[in-house]
Amino acid sequence: MSRGVLADTGPLFAAIDRDDSHHQRALRDIKRIAQKSLVVMVASPILLEAYSLILYKLGKESAATFLSEVLNRGTLLNPAPEDYLAAAAKLAAFPGQSITLVDATIAVLAERLDVEVWTYDHHFDVMRAKVWR
Repeated sequence: MSRGVLADTGPLFAAIDRDDSHHQRALRDIKRIAQKSLVVMVASPILLEAYSLILYKLGKESAATFLSEVLNRGTLLNPAPEDYLAAAAKLAAFPGQSITLVDATIAVLAERLDVEVWTYDHHFDVMRAKVWR
């Protein structure tokens, strides 16, 4: 697999929403990702979550643009059934945290693929995932 980063929803949304507090950071990150010739990998749960968030917060046109960009430029990944089982175990290991199943699945997938997660969510640090910074 190519060298890359596994995207979380936060940076993808921030890159599109000019009012997001992380918008400028996301744009700088995109520039750094391109300069380092890294591939942005998007797992199916993130694609679905980000598309829905963009659709409801920014509208149909922004959601369509996002989807087109990801489908034409990103590398799509599907977690395996084993990834979901490992994610459920990861959630059980952190009962005091409000970690979503999507985030736990991304952490597991990143570990399996040995890539870093491009995220602004502190839960990935809690799960001890490798975070791209």
